[in-house]
Amino acid sequence: MSDIGPRVLIVDDQELIRTGFRMILTARGIDVVGEAGDGAAAVEAERRLRPDVVLMDIRMPGLDGIEATRRILARTRDCRILMLTTFDLDRYVYAALTAGASGFLLKDVTADHLAAAVRLVGTGDALLAPSITRRLVQRFATESETPALHRDLTALTPRELEVLTMLGRGLSNTELAEALTLSEATVKTHVARIFAKLDLRDRAQAVILAYETGLITPSA
Repeated sequence: MSDIGPRVLIVDDQELIRTGFRMILTARGIDVVGEAGDGAAAVEAERRLRPDVVLMDIRMPGLDGIEATRRILARTRDCRILMLTTFDLDRYVYAALTAGASGFLLKDVTADHLAAAVRLVGTGDALLAPSITRRLVQRFATESETPALHRDLTALTPRELEVLTMLGRGLSNTELAEALTLSEATVKTHVARIFAKLDLRDRAQAVILAYETGLITPSA
């Protein structure tokens, strides 16, 4: 990542939105390295430009944002994808998260929130703070007949299962450390081991997995 922040690729089929987002991010010291107007162009641009973060529209003509996300993340684990949508509870958003996206934003997000979200995802974290993200996962993870993430939890220790359950509820590392009376360094080690054992990209997939495996129920 560059010193001024994550390098960003903006993908949207509306030029006006791409231009607006570019102006917002550039004004806040974030390097926009390119734009793409559809999913196929996004896959090519990511391969060529190697951005840290892709702002990806979900619904686009031709190759949509979900399939573009799958193709990008099948090739690299160094890129984070932040989905853009006009719908706050949208099955497409859930599909994008299971494909490996690190979170999503509504297109009417404020300028400061957009920049903060890009920086957060650029650090390797997932955008899970809005309660709507958890409602989304609760709704679609429990409706799904076929789990989107197939993982064997038997490889986890009892402590790691406890940490994964708390991750699923959206707790930060600081909150986990306080709840478990551990240092943040120890919590980070547990989280890293969970991700490695279960082949998870970030907290977004950890939340989905916690619901789909029944570690957390919608009423929990």
